[in-house]
Amino acid sequence: MSRIFGNISQLGYVVRDIQAAMDRWIQHGVGPWFYIESVMPEHFRYRGTDSDLKMSVALANSGDLQLELIQQRNDAPSMYKDFLDSGREGAQHVAYWTTDYQALYDRALTAGYTVGQEGDIGGRFAYLDTEHEQGTVIEISDISGPKGHLFAYIREVAAEWDGAEPIRVLG
Repeated sequence: MSRIFGNISQLGYVVRDIQAAMDRWIQHGVGPWFYIESVMPEHFRYRGTDSDLKMSVALANSGDLQLELIQQRNDAPSMYKDFLDSGREGAQHVAYWTTDYQALYDRALTAGYTVGQEGDIGGRFAYLDTEHEQGTVIEISDISGPKGHLFAYIREVAAEWDGAEPIRVLG
């Protein structure tokens, strides 16, 4: 547990082929995956500048830990694009969830963290620029609204999953 952020709630993977990535996790018995083909975060900013990021996202749980797969669908500036452009694919971030986002955001900035990208998808999120220190980015995410309800639902469904309908399309 982090004294600043709490418990890690999610591992985020940036991939070139989200369908293939879901299929690989399903082969390992992880699912079901909740897939959203077209996600466009609101108020998305990369290093302080507006960016029109478009991506696909898939979410599943393994116990209490959520796995997120992200495939960027355009060339908009983002930390995802930077990650892929550097020749990497795979684990890109660890995420901490909070119901008091602004307090955690302010605490992170006061502690010296800088924001690499931020936006809103059913709740605010920020990726802190920690990749060069620890190999992954830290994400903080607000789960006090619709996003939190969706994440709880995904966790509940995963706990009872019998292998049927391994990919469930949302939106």
